[in-house]
Amino acid sequence: MENKKKWTWVIVAAVVIFIVAFSVNKYNNMVSMDESVQNAWSQVETQYQRRADLIPQLVNVVKGAADYERKTLEAVIEARSKATSVQLSADELTEENLAKFQKAQDQLSSALSHLMAIHEAYPELKANENFRYLQTQLESTENRIAVARKDFNEAVKGYNAYIRRFPANIFADMFGFDKKSYFKSAEGSEKAPEVEFNFD
Repeated sequence: MENKKKWTWVIVAAVVIFIVAFSVNKYNNMVSMDESVQNAWSQVETQYQRRADLIPQLVNVVKGAADYERKTLEAVIEARSKATSVQLSADELTEENLAKFQKAQDQLSSALSHLMAIHEAYPELKANENFRYLQTQLESTENRIAVARKDFNEAVKGYNAYIRRFPANIFADMFGFDKKSYFKSAEGSEKAPEVEFNFD
């Protein structure tokens, strides 16, 4: 009888240890995947900030060469201000918050497209080396933004799939790991804006 009790306790202890180890493993996996999402989001923010940092230089170059484009320049400055005012941490990545973020970024993209389109009317702007350099930097940044958004969505996909699978979903609910939203861009914005400059 004493031996049977001893083995019962050993089995109970082994089961408890297994459950604890299993829970710790699931928790640690969710933490790692959540960190991957946060890192991917910070890359998205970094690229958008890089674009925002280029704009004042671009505006100054255009202002010097195209005095009559005040409305266009003001629209870019206002759109930049709105875009940089929408800040999200990785913990705030709800569908609604991401939609607000994207709307502000889309408005900035639209304003930039208008700004880039004016170069045809100003030969001195077309010939300006600073303008050409900034245009190249902006185009490169748009490509980086597209890559960062794709990487972010991949991280979110992996995280969401993991926390929704059984038995991880039980631990996700227990430990408060919620589903994250994807970065959805406006139709057609998956491509970097096409800005053609003819410097011949």
